[in-house]
Amino acid sequence: MLQFTQELIIGLSIGATYALLALGYTMVYGVLRLINFAHGEVYMVGAVSGFHFINLALRWHAPLALALTIAFVGSAIVCAILGFCIEFFAYRPLRGSPRLVILITAIGVSLLLQNVVNLNFIYGPTPRTFPAEVQKGLNTSIGIGGVYISRLIIIRFALSLSLMAVLTWIILRTRTGLALRAVSHRFDTAMLMGVNTNRVISVTFILGSVLASVAGVMDGLRYTITPLMGVTYGLKAFVAAVLGGIGSIPGALIGGLLIGITEEFARFYLPTQYTQYADAVAFVILIFILLLKPTGIMGSTAVEKV
Repeated sequence: MLQFTQELIIGLSIGATYALLALGYTMVYGVLRLINFAHGEVYMVGAVSGFHFINLALRWHAPLALALTIAFVGSAIVCAILGFCIEFFAYRPLRGSPRLVILITAIGVSLLLQNVVNLNFIYGPTPRTFPAEVQKGLNTSIGIGGVYISRLIIIRFALSLSLMAVLTWIILRTRTGLALRAVSHRFDTAMLMGVNTNRVISVTFILGSVLASVAGVMDGLRYTITPLMGVTYGLKAFVAAVLGGIGSIPGALIGGLLIGITEEFARFYLPTQYTQYADAVAFVILIFILLLKPTGIMGSTAVEKV
C-alpha cells in the first residue's frame, strides 16, 4: 500500500506538469478553435531558458532558492515574449485562412524553434541536465508515514496548483478573464460589443506560454533537456487536453493528472522488459477516448449550423 501511495504521488506530480501544458492547448483552442502544435516547443524553450538562467545565477553564487526563482521568472518572461511573437507574426496574419493553413504554420513554427535551439551558440544538440548541486538539493526526500516525498515533487505540486488557482482567478474574477470568456463564447459578437479581440488572443498565448515555461523548468529539473523534448511531452499534454475535453480548463487539469498517474503506474507495474512502452499509454488512452467519447470527460457536444 505504501508503494502504491508513493507511485500515486509521483504520478500526480507528473500529471500536474501535463496539466499546465494542456491548459495552454485548451485555452488557445477555446478562443481560436486552433490547435497550437508549436506549444510543445514553447515548453522546450522554457526548459532551455531555465537551464541558462540557473547556470548564470550559480555563477553569481546565488543561493539555491534564489537561483530557482531566477530560472522560473526568467524562463516565464522569455516564453511570454515568444508566445506573443508566435501569435503576432505567425497566426494573426492567417486568422481568416483555412484551418489547414494555420495547422501547417504551427508545424512550421515548431520545426523552426527546434532548429534554432539546436544551434550551438544557443543550446546545441547535446542533451544536458541542470547542475548537479541543484538536483542534489531538490532530490532530498521528506518521510511522511513511510512515504518519501522529494523537494522537487513538493515544488511541482505547489507551483502547479498555485498557477492553476491564479489562472482560475484571472478567468473568473478579472475584466481580462471576462473578455476571454466572451471571445471564447462568441468571437464575432464579442468584437461587435467592443472587446479588443487581438489583445485577448495575445493574452491567451502569453498565459499559456508562461504555464508552459514553468512546466519546462520543472521537467528540466527531472529529465534531460534536448531540443526535441517538446515533441513527446507536447503530444502527451495534447492527449491530456483531449481526454479532459479540449476547450475545458477543468478538463485539462483532470486529463493531465489521469495521464500522469496512468503513465507512472504503467512504468512501475509493467514487467521490466516492457517499461519502455509506458510512454505509449497516453496514446492508447487517446484512441479509446476518441472511440468511446470524442468530446472528452468534461467536453460537450456543440451543434454548428452549416
